[in-house]
Amino acid sequence: MGVLTRTRDVVYGVYEWRLRKHLAGLPAPRHVGVILDGNRRWALEAGFADISDGYRAGGRKIAELLDWCAEARVELVTLFMLSSDNANRPREQLQPLLDVIADVVDQLAEPTNPWRIRIVGALDLLPADTAARFSAAETRTRDRDGVAVNIAVGYGGRQEIADAVRKLLHDRADQGGSLEELADELSADHITRHLYTSGQPDPDLVIRTSGEQRLSGFLLWQSVYSEFWFSEVHWPEFRRVDFLRALRDYANRHRRFGS
Repeated sequence: MGVLTRTRDVVYGVYEWRLRKHLAGLPAPRHVGVILDGNRRWALEAGFADISDGYRAGGRKIAELLDWCAEARVELVTLFMLSSDNANRPREQLQPLLDVIADVVDQLAEPTNPWRIRIVGALDLLPADTAARFSAAETRTRDRDGVAVNIAVGYGGRQEIADAVRKLLHDRADQGGSLEELADELSADHITRHLYTSGQPDPDLVIRTSGEQRLSGFLLWQSVYSEFWFSEVHWPEFRRVDFLRALRDYANRHRRFGS
C-alpha cells in the first residue's frame, strides 16, 4: 500500500467519523430506494473484457450497503437491479446478467444473513428457472427480522401501475361488483394497495449512482414525495462516506408533502 493510498484512507476515515457524528440524533429515512447504476461503465473503464464482472463487483457491494443501512436504522431498502425493458433482451444477452443477480440474491438469502427479501417485479417476464430461484430466496427469508430488502427485477414503474389496476379490476369482478361502481369510488389508495410494494411505506430517499439524474421508471407511484440524491460514483465504487453524505443531505432537508 502506497503513501498516497494510506493518506487517502486516513482522510476518508476522519471524514466518515465526522459524518457519523453529525448524523447522531438526526432523522433517518425509513425506506431507501437505490438505483444501482454504472456497473457496465465501471467494468469498461476498469478494462474488463466481460461486463458481467462489473455486475459481480456491484453485487458484492450490496451486502455492505445493507450493513450500512442497518447501522443507520433504515428499515427497508429497495434495489433496482433489472428493468422490465432489459428483461426483453435476447436470451443470450439477458441470461448472464440474470445469473449474476440470482447469485447475489442467493447470497443475501444465506442462513447467516438477517435480511428479509421480497421480489418486486413481473417474474413472468423472466425465464422460469430464474424466477423460481428468486421466489425460493424470498420464501427462505420470510421469517427474518433484519432489514427488509426489495429486489426490483423485471421491474417497470408503468408496468407496476398497470398490474395494480388489473388486479383491482379482477378483485372487483371476483366480488361481483360492477365497473361503474368501481369508477365512482376509485381512489389512489385502491391502487396503492395493489402495487408490488403493498403494505410497505413509500421511499423517503432515492439514491442513484453514476451521475444520471432520472428515475428510469423506478417506483414512479411511490416516489411522489421522495427526496432524491444523485452520486457521480459508479455503483461498484460507492463508499460508506457516499452513503453517509446522502443521509446527511436528507436529514438537512425540509420535507414537503404536497404543501
